[in-house]
Amino acid sequence: MAQLIRKEDALEYHSKGRPGKIEVIPTKETKTQRDLALAYSPGVAEPCLEIAANPDDVYKYTAKGNLVAVISNGTAVLGLGDIGPEASKPVMEGKGLLFKIFADIDVFDIELNVKGIEEFVAVVKALEPTFGGINLEDIKAPECFEIEKRLKQEMNIPLMHDDQHGTAIISGAALLNALELVGKDINKVKIVVSGAGASAISCCKIYVALGADVKNIYMFDSKGLITKSRTDLDEYKQLFAQESKGMDLTEAMIGSDVFIGLSKGNVVSGDMLKGMGAKPIVFALANPDPEIRYEEALAARPDVIMATGRSDYPNQVNNVLGFPFIFRGALDVRATAINEEMKLAAVKALAALAKEPVPDIVNVAYNETSLSFGPTYIIPKPVDPRLLVTVSPAVAKAAIASGVARNPITDWEAYEGELYRRLGSDDNILRFVMNKARQHPKRVVFAEAENIKILKAAQIAKDEGIAIPILLGNEERIRQLISDNNIPLDDVMILDPKHPSTEAKRCEYGDKFFQKRKRRGYNMYEAKKVMRERPYFGCMMVETGEADALISGLTRKYPDTLRPALEIIGLQEGANRVAGMYMMLTKKGPLFFADTTANFDPTEEELVDITMLTANTVEHFNIKPRIAMLSYSNFGSSNSPEAIKVRNAVEKIKQRYPNLVIDGEMQAGVAFNKELLRENYPFSELVEEAPNTLIFPNLAAGNIAYHLLQEVGGAEAIGPIHMGFSKPVHVLQLGSSVRQIVNMVAIAVIGAQNGSSTGA
Repeated sequence: MAQLIRKEDALEYHSKGRPGKIEVIPTKETKTQRDLALAYSPGVAEPCLEIAANPDDVYKYTAKGNLVAVISNGTAVLGLGDIGPEASKPVMEGKGLLFKIFADIDVFDIELNVKGIEEFVAVVKALEPTFGGINLEDIKAPECFEIEKRLKQEMNIPLMHDDQHGTAIISGAALLNALELVGKDINKVKIVVSGAGASAISCCKIYVALGADVKNIYMFDSKGLITKSRTDLDEYKQLFAQESKGMDLTEAMIGSDVFIGLSKGNVVSGDMLKGMGAKPIVFALANPDPEIRYEEALAARPDVIMATGRSDYPNQVNNVLGFPFIFRGALDVRATAINEEMKLAAVKALAALAKEPVPDIVNVAYNETSLSFGPTYIIPKPVDPRLLVTVSPAVAKAAIASGVARNPITDWEAYEGELYRRLGSDDNILRFVMNKARQHPKRVVFAEAENIKILKAAQIAKDEGIAIPILLGNEERIRQLISDNNIPLDDVMILDPKHPSTEAKRCEYGDKFFQKRKRRGYNMYEAKKVMRERPYFGCMMVETGEADALISGLTRKYPDTLRPALEIIGLQEGANRVAGMYMMLTKKGPLFFADTTANFDPTEEELVDITMLTANTVEHFNIKPRIAMLSYSNFGSSNSPEAIKVRNAVEKIKQRYPNLVIDGEMQAGVAFNKELLRENYPFSELVEEAPNTLIFPNLAAGNIAYHLLQEVGGAEAIGPIHMGFSKPVHVLQLGSSVRQIVNMVAIAVIGAQNGSSTGA
């Protein structure tokens, strides 16, 4: 689905906290005077002298080898045009962000206040000692052609103007696969192109490199068909000038096999598609409005294979499928250029990947059950975790084969492992959670809807298609907050458990509650009275099936929210207790902490229960749990009651669940120190791979640990995720942010989809 982004949200996102989207973080120790002396004077002199003696050592002693410059002068920004270098900076920062999250490449964005070719080339060329690669961005044609040409000739680091080559590479892969599906030869097909800018020229160049005949390419600019009789063509358009007489786009498309749109929206009609040849291929790539709408194209030609630049239709031609992985491969072999061989290798790698079985995480992301190679899947999806380990090695191999690699790779298996480690195989977990929730949004009750954070979170959950909010509280107060803060929630259900209008429902819920708790301390009067309280009313909505999940606790004491859930919702089948878990999103991937909220000092059996609830929940997030049972001792080094408790719990779990990867008792530092484990405890199941799930010996330890990692370690905490309830009820952390609430809504929805508190 298309993302609904409001102006206020976008501006707040960019301005909140530290302005912008990127920062520089030290990679070495800087805490002591000795650290600083090594980092700067006098220690820094030593690597300086080494580099002076051998310039290639700059890659050994500095960040150059993993540093790319994203450079623009702001003359052709997105769909905004010439808005200037300052206004282009948010886009360049965003590009840097994509480099980092998709390929672990560091970026400095550089916005130049120059428009002339000579000035631009001189400035960028002078930056070569700093960077391992240069990504040119949003520079208008035809200057961009000459700038890139000159810089490639005069520089010895990989350089690419992504606006030209990104779309060319991705659409080239899509075209190869589309032609295979329709059984047509690229050398013989007639290609009509609407648009003659940088991207269109580069696309056609790569199609020719793939085998297309330039005589069969009909390119249109704003003045019509590009023909040799025209006198207004630059040297780049002349490459695709036709001998034929002028004709309009409608005439050119008659009998054509392929239409490539890189111009503007709605310039092609259904009737024009009807004139194309059998099984037409249409890439309408103008954004946000394609040259012809997807629905209109399919209505006119059900046999069409279509691609757009949009994420809400099949076959999105998205540059993020290319540039991060192309630069990754180029940097890793220290290529002196990004040449045609490397670009074609990326094309073929992308085309081949689309024919491979699709991982579940990709199917979930796009609300599919079984994506497979065919008319609606001719190129991989941007969230496919295999892109990094498929495209980057292909580019690196092409660089080596074509002679531009200065640091050839010899052990490709080790290189693939290095690529996996750069991002962590579990890096996309939050994206997975959101996409899975979006597949089947559920009704979520917000028990504290008189709070502005709750209302904003409900709005985002609704806009994102994650949940259908139900708000509990004083309707007049909630409506006023919605109006005062311009929150678009006018059409949501609002219920006030204290209002006379809900009296009948309160009585109904009270009767049901009394039947549940009549021998547990409640009389009929108390059972009905307590339904005036929102946590009780909300839990009863979930229990009766009038809602699917409950979110509460933002402004209430933890027991006041947990108690109604225990009394009304109860435990899922097979569970002996409720436990709390936090998902900690760290730079090395997610860590799962339990128990952090519910069980103060668990016994051996209770630790076993907590561990199995946690393991099942982690598996539900598409991650194989690797569990460390923590203590202050290591494998019998202490015989205190706590150490023995943890040790015995581990033995019981191993006996009952022999396939579970688990070890302990062990200290947290030992659990994550592979060398220490291998040297001292080589028998441990965690020697080869670090744990991702930590079970603490008591609530105090778990609670302290997650707070420290969140506040001092900079991890993002999602939780508490309550495990063991028969239906999803989640108690928010005091002071949760809007983002944290939205994350918990998604967790709750996943649980509702699977019929338990966590889906476990």
